[in-house]
Amino acid sequence: MSRNFIDFHGQPAIALALLGGDRAVVLPHGAQVVSWQTSDGAERLYLSPQAVLDGQAAIRGGVPVCFPQFNQRGPLVKHGFARHMPWQVEEAQPARAVLGLRRGVATQAFWPAHFHARLTVELRPGALKIHLSVANTGASTWSFTTALHTYLRVDDVQQVRLDGLDGAARWDAVADCHAPQQGAPAFGAEFDSVYQAPAQILALTEPGRGTLHIAQSSRCPQTVVWNPGPVLARTLADLPDEDWRHLLCVEAASVDAPVALAPGARWQGWQQLRWSASS
Repeated sequence: MSRNFIDFHGQPAIALALLGGDRAVVLPHGAQVVSWQTSDGAERLYLSPQAVLDGQAAIRGGVPVCFPQFNQRGPLVKHGFARHMPWQVEEAQPARAVLGLRRGVATQAFWPAHFHARLTVELRPGALKIHLSVANTGASTWSFTTALHTYLRVDDVQQVRLDGLDGAARWDAVADCHAPQQGAPAFGAEFDSVYQAPAQILALTEPGRGTLHIAQSSRCPQTVVWNPGPVLARTLADLPDEDWRHLLCVEAASVDAPVALAPGARWQGWQQLRWSASS
C-alpha cells in the first residue's frame, strides 16, 4: 500500500504533503477533501467535530462533491449520490490524488446513466486546486447539475469580508428574491445565495490574518455562498450550535441550468484556493 494512505478517524484516506509543510487529506468516501493545512499549520477547511464518518453518510465539512444533482433541484437524493459513494483511487502521488466513480450496481439504484466522474486534487505551496470532470460513457444524452460545496474555516464569520461579488446577479434563497448584490455580503443570520459568477477572483479576508483568494473555471457559471446562521445551525444534528460562526461555504457550481452531455462528451470544472497571510 502506498505511504500516502492513512487512517482518518477510522476511515481510509489519502494524505498529500509538500516539503514546505502544506498538507491535505482526501477520503475515497465521496472523493471528499476533509483537510487542507497551509505551511503555517493552520487549517483552511471546516470539518464539523460532529460529522458522521462511517463510510456511508454525507460528511459535514471539507469539500463535498454534489453530483449529479445540486440540492433538491431534481428527483434524486439531496446533492446527489456521489458524496455517499466509495470512489476508486486512480492515482495517489505525494501532492496529487485522482479518484473516480463509474456507473455500477450502487449508482444504478439512484440513476441509470452511464458515466465516469473523476476528481483531481492538487496541492501546491499555499494553494489547493480541485478539478472535477464528468464523461458520458453511454449511448444516450443525459443532464446533471453539480457543485464543489467547499466549507471554509474562519475564526468569526461575522468579521470576515468577501469581496468580488458586488453587482453580481443574485438569487437570495432565504428571501426567495432576485436582485444584484450591493457591496460585500454580511453574515450573521442564515445566508443562502446563488450568484452568477463574476469574472474576477473572490477574496475572503480575515482581519489581521490574511486573505483566501477563490477562483473557479468558466464552466462553473454560478457561485453559491452559504452559512446556516444560529437558528438553522441548531437544527443540524451534525453541527455544533455555535459552529456556524466558524464556517463559510463558497462553492463553484453549475446549477441554474442542467448541463446536457452527449455520448462521448466530457464536462470539466474546477475551484482553486490560494492563501496569502497579512504582511
